[in-house]
Amino acid sequence: MKTDELREAYLSFFESKQCVRRPSDVLVPNDPTVLFTPAGMNQFKNEFLGIGKLDYTRATTCQKCLRTGDIGNVGVTAYHHTFFEMLGNFSFGDYFKKEAIHWAWEFLTDKKWLGLSPDSLSITVFLDDDEAFNIWENEIGLPKKQIRRDDEYENFWPAGAPSDGPDGVCGPCSEIYYHPPGGGSEVEIWNLVFTQFNRVGNPPDNLRPLPMKNIDTGMGLERTAAVLQGVESNFEIDSLKPLCETVGEIVGANYSFDAEHGRAMRRIADHVRAVTMCIHENVLPDNNKQGYIVRQLLRRAVLEAYLIGKQEPILHTLVPKVVELFEKPYPELKQTLGSVQDAIKEEESQFLETIERGLNRFNKCLDAAKSSGRISGEDAFQLHTTDGFFFELTEALAAKHNLKVDRKGFETRMKEHGIISNQGGMSGVMAEGPLDAIRKTSGDTKFLGYDSSSSKAKVIGIIAEGQLVDELTEVGHADPVAVVLDQTPFYAESGGQVGDVGTLNADGILFDVQDTQKDGELWLHIGHLKSGTLKLDQELTAEVNTNRRDGIRRAHSATHIMHAALRKTLGENATQRGSKVQQDELRFDFAHKKPVTPEELKAIEDIVNRHISHGDDVATKMMNIDEARQAGAMALFGEKYPDSVRVVSMGDFSRELCGGIHLTNTGQVGMFKIIAEEPVAKGVRRLVAYTGEKAIEEIRRKEALLKDLMAELKVSSADDLLRKVQTMQADLKQLKQKLAGQMKQSIGEEVELLLEKAEKVNGVAIIVHQLKDVPKEILRDYADRLRKKAKCAILLAAEIDGKVTLLAAINRELIDQGVNASDCVKLAGKEVKGGGGGRPDLAEAGGKDPSKIKEALEAGAAYYREKLG
Repeated sequence: MKTDELREAYLSFFESKQCVRRPSDVLVPNDPTVLFTPAGMNQFKNEFLGIGKLDYTRATTCQKCLRTGDIGNVGVTAYHHTFFEMLGNFSFGDYFKKEAIHWAWEFLTDKKWLGLSPDSLSITVFLDDDEAFNIWENEIGLPKKQIRRDDEYENFWPAGAPSDGPDGVCGPCSEIYYHPPGGGSEVEIWNLVFTQFNRVGNPPDNLRPLPMKNIDTGMGLERTAAVLQGVESNFEIDSLKPLCETVGEIVGANYSFDAEHGRAMRRIADHVRAVTMCIHENVLPDNNKQGYIVRQLLRRAVLEAYLIGKQEPILHTLVPKVVELFEKPYPELKQTLGSVQDAIKEEESQFLETIERGLNRFNKCLDAAKSSGRISGEDAFQLHTTDGFFFELTEALAAKHNLKVDRKGFETRMKEHGIISNQGGMSGVMAEGPLDAIRKTSGDTKFLGYDSSSSKAKVIGIIAEGQLVDELTEVGHADPVAVVLDQTPFYAESGGQVGDVGTLNADGILFDVQDTQKDGELWLHIGHLKSGTLKLDQELTAEVNTNRRDGIRRAHSATHIMHAALRKTLGENATQRGSKVQQDELRFDFAHKKPVTPEELKAIEDIVNRHISHGDDVATKMMNIDEARQAGAMALFGEKYPDSVRVVSMGDFSRELCGGIHLTNTGQVGMFKIIAEEPVAKGVRRLVAYTGEKAIEEIRRKEALLKDLMAELKVSSADDLLRKVQTMQADLKQLKQKLAGQMKQSIGEEVELLLEKAEKVNGVAIIVHQLKDVPKEILRDYADRLRKKAKCAILLAAEIDGKVTLLAAINRELIDQGVNASDCVKLAGKEVKGGGGGRPDLAEAGGKDPSKIKEALEAGAAYYREKLG
């Protein structure tokens, strides 16, 4: 099976399991925690974390990835790459262990898919994961000898998480290995990760079951292709060996895996492939972040060619071959082929000039090394930092003169200067950030906001444009600035509650705080300097906008009351899945399988307002985490809590762990009004509600709207308004029925005309037609009438509200001839930038581009002609 075929087979298989096929994320994601996308799961971090609305709960991808942590192994081992593709299937609170294992086995062993022999596969599971072991043994039927239990450092993600951390989502995994015939080395081809726990603190009993269990699997495309193609290395597969052979052509050496320069040619192939993909996404060689990685990869490839004997730019000539090999999955590479070549050639030329200039210094190092027999670590360091010589280049050139290089001394000097040389060029990227520097010099921010909305404070850090500065003088600066204080009354956004706003002021100084965030225990007051000069160690007054905070307090306390009311009305399973609390507005996500009924909403609203009217005390108490849980305090699962937690109690009906700011009495909420109930994801609903002033405003707005409607419809009461609307609806229904009758007569006439003009292929009428000014349901009426009149293959189109609706239909007897309405509509849908599907005899699709309806109809007609001809 070719690599392209494997990629498509995998994605198609999981589409058949109702997984949504998603495109690969870009190589540089919008994620500050990584430089490049390292795995398929990264683009789904929000889904895995339950952040935001879920558009789907199952997904499958082929993700472009780039890793440089073990760059030294590239070209040496059979399987290491920098750039590679990761096949993956994912579940966000949907299917779990049973399905993931069964589907993996089906895809690997079913002759319809990969057809690998079950005897050639073995499995590993986490030591304590009896569930996975039993599925493999009892349901899949795998002999025990083919299942191995391994510890948390081999079969847990992240490795060693239960004992060593980090805290957070984690879980056991099950790895699938292939054993080639003849006793070759086993190859890990698939890792199934079952993210079912949240690690909180140190063992024991630190793995808490997640309320929404997820699946994250990863199959190396290149590794599995090597298995299927019966070769021992990824570099021998159909999508990589031709590139290695092309490298051989340009360096003047025949490529084979065991050739003299085979390792070097594999490294060149790998690095040029990675660089091509990066530059295509506008990541150019540079000295910062991703650009630095690209520069280092390219220079390593230039170095390999240089050591083989090529001292002129040649690597850019490999780009067309990379583009050719990736033509099917990434046809867009063609569009930047020229610019990618130019960028690579320019960097090649620059580095080759650097090498030539550096040879003078290298020759001086040679003279100094003759007596000792080796080049010092200091000289190697200077060659690296001043002349761009990789250690490997210095070592290779020294070897030609029978000299060695002091690697230990070199690495010591690199560490002294904070340069990380063994991580693919992460120099600078891993340097200490400004917040770390503040932590070391000034410690944490002390939070005073529970008891005060105003306090004295001292500036301990100013961050402008990502850098620490000693003072801020630019009034009206465009980009927000972060000011760190030694203590503050400002609440920093966390636990669903938004950050405070307000001012920092002193004599002649005014800083407008527009948001408050935190990083660890440092509070970041984000905003703009309005007047004066702000300096480190400046003493000032921090004042929170109390009107806004009061609204937030009302909404936050109401959230706790509503949570209790929700569980009382819907049951204990209505657990919190997320929230957002802002000024007199709250959003609360919770587990529930169906919409909350109007009666249930009314009951929840009544309970909340009843507790408000009771004016129960709101009390807070610091407690040991275990004590708090024993007392029945509710916690948001997935949150990391310290040993000592803050418990917020309201009367005797609500007790939760919470770090937010609350009222002192429930009566201060004033009023509570639910304004929306909606789905967020499968099994998750959302309530949106207003409190206090905003609730009153909402009621007044609706009252005003009601009065306007009464005036518009000329009625004197709300009851009369309802009767008036009912009468109008009845009149509208009669009018629709009358119009429908007229339309049916018109449809009958047009059906006859379509049949009369239809193209005939082997006795079947091919009818493709665009209908004008019709609702969507009329397309079905046309199709039904046509099929009753004659044997037809139909594709109808209509533009409705600026979008395309397509409907394909055939007589059922045509299915036996290989005609499929779903296939037809999918082809047509692509033409209008859309998609769809359905049954073999009736299918629908939508599209975004009405200007391509003609092309869509032509595509459908061509499909029918091919199948019927």
